[in-house]
Amino acid sequence: MNLSIIAALSYGILAIVGGIIGYIQANSKVSLLSGSISGLLLIIAAYCQFQGQGWALILAAFITAVLVVVFAFRLAKTRKFMPAGLMTILGMLALAVMVNQFVMKK
Repeated sequence: MNLSIIAALSYGILAIVGGIIGYIQANSKVSLLSGSISGLLLIIAAYCQFQGQGWALILAAFITAVLVVVFAFRLAKTRKFMPAGLMTILGMLALAVMVNQFVMKK
């Protein structure tokens, strides 16, 4: 198991947990739905990477990049570190690992 699989799996779990927390704290169905969908897609991408599917790394990196952009805009709008700042930083770290793995495969 390489680091890009761990990064996709971890960020996916974090997205799901964040969506659940957003639903519990703010009764936000959008947070629950978007966190669940993006988290499940990242977990599926991690599983497919583990199975040797090359496209799964690209899918995981794309989903992570979209989430980083969304959370960065939310951070700029709200100026609150939690949860947008944390998810932005952790997403950038996960994305850096994924991009590094992609470059190393080439």
